[in-house]
Amino acid sequence: MKNDITYLGSIIRVDSETIEVEVSNDIPSAAPIINGRLYKIGQIGTFVKIPIGNIIIYGIVSSVSNTPSKLNENIRYDIGSRYLTVQLVGEKIGDSEFEKGIGTYPTINDEVHLVIEKDLYDIYGNKDEGSIEIGKHSSSENLSVYANLHKLVLRHSAILGSTGSGKSNTTVSILKAILNDYEGSRVILVDPHGEYSTAFPHAKVFKIKDDTNPLFIPFWLMTFDELAYFLVGAKPSDDQRPEHRLFRELITKFKKENFKLNDGDIDQNFIAADSPIPFNIRKIWDEMNWWLNATFSRPNKDDQTRETAKLLQESDFENLIGAKFEPYTMGASEPYKSKHQDFYNYEKKLLSRIKDSRYDFLFNPGDYKDIDSNKDLSNLLNEWIGSENKLAILDLSNVPFEVLDITIGLITRFVYDSMFWGRSETYTGKNRCLLLAFEEAHTYLNKNENNCYSKEAVEKIFKEGRKFGLGALVISQRPSEISETILAQVGTFIALRLTNSGDQSVVKKSAPDNLNSLINLLPALRTGEAIIVGEAIKIPSRVRIALNNPRPTSSDPELVEGWSRKHPYNIENYKTVIKRIREQKF
Repeated sequence: MKNDITYLGSIIRVDSETIEVEVSNDIPSAAPIINGRLYKIGQIGTFVKIPIGNIIIYGIVSSVSNTPSKLNENIRYDIGSRYLTVQLVGEKIGDSEFEKGIGTYPTINDEVHLVIEKDLYDIYGNKDEGSIEIGKHSSSENLSVYANLHKLVLRHSAILGSTGSGKSNTTVSILKAILNDYEGSRVILVDPHGEYSTAFPHAKVFKIKDDTNPLFIPFWLMTFDELAYFLVGAKPSDDQRPEHRLFRELITKFKKENFKLNDGDIDQNFIAADSPIPFNIRKIWDEMNWWLNATFSRPNKDDQTRETAKLLQESDFENLIGAKFEPYTMGASEPYKSKHQDFYNYEKKLLSRIKDSRYDFLFNPGDYKDIDSNKDLSNLLNEWIGSENKLAILDLSNVPFEVLDITIGLITRFVYDSMFWGRSETYTGKNRCLLLAFEEAHTYLNKNENNCYSKEAVEKIFKEGRKFGLGALVISQRPSEISETILAQVGTFIALRLTNSGDQSVVKKSAPDNLNSLINLLPALRTGEAIIVGEAIKIPSRVRIALNNPRPTSSDPELVEGWSRKHPYNIENYKTVIKRIREQKF
C-alpha cells in the first residue's frame, strides 16, 4: 500500500490517545492531486487513516514538526523529514458504520494514509432518520455534516462564539433545520434583544406592549421568595422577621380566597404562598396601607380591629387611593394611632413597584390579571407551546434589566413544571418533547451570581429536563461567565471563533471529546465556521454554516455608510428618544 497515492508515512510512536507519524520523503508532492481534488499534507485538523486488516482507524492531525516530539539519541533523524502528531478518534470495522473510540490500537511502522473525500463519506454517511444537517464539512464543500437530533436536544447543547463570529446565524440554521424537517417539533426561543423575529417570519412572536401578540407573564406565577424579592427586596434569609412572615400569611390568605378558577377549583388545603393562584396585588397594598394609617377608639394593639377603627372614607385600591381615618390625637384620648406598623417598610416599596409602568406586563397581564379574568394558565401555555406554530419567540427586549432575571426564571420554571406534570400525557411531556433556547445566556446565567432565579431554573432543566422531554440550548459569546453546572451538562458544543483565552479554556475543559487539536483552532476559525464536538455528532468536525436569509437583526450597523452622509439637525428627533426613555416603550 506504500505505492498508493494516499500513502503518507509510518508510525514511530504510539500513546493511549495519540500517535506520531514520520512523513515519507518519497512522497512526490506536499499537495497531491487525488481524483481531481487537491489535498495538502500535514494540515492541522485534517483526518488521516491507519488501515489494519479489515479495521480502519481514524485520527486528526494536531501538530506538525521537523523533529519528533521525543528525541532518541541512538536514532539518526533525516534532515528535512516531517513529523505529525495525530489524535485517534474512532474506527470502522469492515462494512459497519464508523464508531467513536478505539478498540484496536496501531503499532510501530503501521502505514498511515491521507483521508480523501470518499473516506469522509464513509465516516459521516448519509442523512439517517432522526438527524438534521448542520452544515458542510470544511474539508469538502460537498460533504454534509449531520447531528443526531435526539442527543442534540435532550442531551442539551451550546452555541458559543465571539461577537461577529456567526453565532446568531448558526442558531437560525439549527432551528430552521429542526422546524423544517420535523412537523411535530416545538421550540421556545428566549430572545432578550429581540433579534430573531426577522429570521423566522412564520414564528409566533410575543412581545411586551405588542398589539397582536402581547407578552404577559403574570406576577402571581412567582414563588413567594421570588415575589418578596421582586416587590420589596426581601431575601429568603428574612424569613425570621415578623413583617416577612406576615407578608407570607397575607399572600396565602388572598390566594386561598381565589380557589375557584377557570382551569378547575382547587382544594384550599393545598394552596400555599408558592401556589400559582391569581390574586390582586393592589388589594395586598390596600391591606397594608389600611392597617398602617388607621386610627382606633382603643389604645391597645389587640383591641385595634376593623370594628374599632375611626374610618371616614373607604379606599379605592384599584386606583391606589388609601382609606381615610379621623386624625389621631397626640394625647391620651381617642382616636389612637395605629400600632400595626409591621408593614411600614414593605408598604412604600410595594406601592413604588406597582406604580412603575415598566412592570405593567407583570402587574397588568391582560386577560390573566386576576380571578375575574377570562383566561387561565392553560391559555397561556397553549399560546406558547400548544398552537400550530412550531416556534414561539419570547421577545424580552422591552423587559427592564432589573427584572430580566426573574422574568426568564418564571418562563423557564413554568415551562419545566408543565413538562413535569404533563410528562405522561399524549400531547406533551415525554410524548412531545420541547426545546427551550436561551440567547445571550451569559447575561442571566452568570456563574458569579448567587441570588439568580433564572440560573437556578435553567440549571434544573440541564440536570433533570431530559427525563420529562425538555431539552435546552444556550447561546453565548462569553462561555467563561456561564454557570459551570450548566456547561457540565452540555452534551454537544458548537463553538465558533473564540478569541478570549478564558472562553477557549472553558470549551476545552467542558467538551466531551478530548480533542485539543480542534479546540485550539477556535481563534483562527473563519466567520460562520464552527468546531462541533460531543454526543450528537459522529466525529468532532470543523463545519461551515450556510448563511441564512432572512437574517436576525444582530449584524453590525453600517458605520462607514452612516458617517459618510450629512445628517440634518432636528431637535424633534431627540424629543422622541427622550419620550421613549421615560415611557420605556418603542
